[in-house]
Amino acid sequence: MLIILLLLHMNFSDELVQWYIQNKRDLPWRNTNNAYIIWLSEIILQQTRVEQGLPYFNRFVEQYPDVSSFAAAHEDDILKLWQGLGYYSRGRNMLKTAQLVNELYNGKFPEKYDELIKLKGIGEYTAAAISSFSANEAKAVVDGNVYRVLARYFGIDEPINSTKGKKTFQQMADELLNQEQPGLHNQAMMEFGAMLCKPKNPACGTCPVRTGCFAFIHNTTTTLPVKLNKLKIRERYLNYFLIVDGDTLLMNKRDEKDIWANMYDLPMIETPSLISETDLINLPQLNDHFGKRIKTLDISPVYKHILTHQRLYVRFITIQPEQVNLSPNWFFTDIENLQKLAMPKIIFIFIKKIFNL
Repeated sequence: MLIILLLLHMNFSDELVQWYIQNKRDLPWRNTNNAYIIWLSEIILQQTRVEQGLPYFNRFVEQYPDVSSFAAAHEDDILKLWQGLGYYSRGRNMLKTAQLVNELYNGKFPEKYDELIKLKGIGEYTAAAISSFSANEAKAVVDGNVYRVLARYFGIDEPINSTKGKKTFQQMADELLNQEQPGLHNQAMMEFGAMLCKPKNPACGTCPVRTGCFAFIHNTTTTLPVKLNKLKIRERYLNYFLIVDGDTLLMNKRDEKDIWANMYDLPMIETPSLISETDLINLPQLNDHFGKRIKTLDISPVYKHILTHQRLYVRFITIQPEQVNLSPNWFFTDIENLQKLAMPKIIFIFIKKIFNL
């Protein structure tokens, strides 16, 4: 296989690079070799479409134009800017990385793969991307787009998320890499997968390399790449309570042991299943906090919120409590200050609607 790849190397890489030069999107992180800016874009765009991630990228660059300003930020501010992207651990890891870079590299973001790979939240893909885009280091980038292009073009049915598959695809990418222009080659491979060799409805009719593509010839674009389904989905039932006192709202600061670590939401009781309003109001833990004579003012429909490994069933219950015994992480805050708090998207959307924020 590797001998064949070597024979095809020049033509395949050159065709994709030429396509890229003519068709690439004009994106801000492509107009710089600043490793910090490239790092920002790569972390934000992981698992996120460019259209969704671009506004976040612009806001981060405007707020934190360099790694030193990022390192000086408060975690709450980072999470607030990150709000809506999901995978909030990435936002927290970014802050830790910025602080470490500021300390170890005097505010200059490293460009070399061997230095990047040691930083929090930077894996093999991100280190290869930053080093090749900022310093033209010969490191092949393998992301979801590259997996798809290689699997289809060469007809590889090894699962991309298996140990053997990851090794196989990385080896293929390394062999195909244009050693003289690794950054340009990597950008071309990724853009080709994102814009033309898409997961669904790829534009095979305009593909410059379709005559040599296994999937096009054998009509297997819908079956490649192969991915093992390893996810075990956990179902959870979250009951949030809305308690308003004048111009203030009772909020909760989440801890680090669960989803949405260190973010803000409402007081919540999790139940093993969806239970009736009567059973919910009579839960002992609810009575301990709010008394036994609780008046229900409103109850929302059940909203389904999908995370990578979890399926959440969320509802909001507006109550008038008999009393309020605060948990350590509960606090009342002015309603006008709610927009300053970093909340999970589903919480923020509900609160924004209720209070017309």
